[in-house]
Amino acid sequence: MTGDWRTDRIGAALRGRNPTVMRRLESGFAVIGDVQFLPGYSVLLADEPDVQRLSDLPRAKRLSFLSDMDQLGEAVERGCRRLDPDFRRVNLEILGNTDPFLHAHVWPRFEWEPAELVGKPVWLYPRDRWSDERFRLGPRHDVLRDAISSELDGLTHDLLTVSD
Repeated sequence: MTGDWRTDRIGAALRGRNPTVMRRLESGFAVIGDVQFLPGYSVLLADEPDVQRLSDLPRAKRLSFLSDMDQLGEAVERGCRRLDPDFRRVNLEILGNTDPFLHAHVWPRFEWEPAELVGKPVWLYPRDRWSDERFRLGPRHDVLRDAISSELDGLTHDLLTVSD
């Protein structure tokens, strides 16, 4: 997966050209992460490229973004639990220290992680995890991507049923 879509992830998603997009949600895009050293890592991208922080959004849109983050988190949790019996939990983070657009990280955590890292933030993993080819998103992650997408579909259906 290469190409200039990475330089404008949100714009590419809006144009239907971001290959990591799993689903369009109310406030943005659920995407599977470029790196998969923790399989199932996903990101919620706000659908407004110029928005840098949660507080830039009007309250209703903020709540929508947080709801979508919760929905993606639950989908990752369900999909990862189904595929890996060592799934532990999901961590949700809105950081914004590197990329200048609003996004939320959804990190699955597993029992098989190194003991010195399992209870710590993922940002303490060695730098090679972020660049090593063996952790790059690829076709071998299609089953995982499909599981998370399927869970998103189910959760969206459940939300529509409850609100009817």
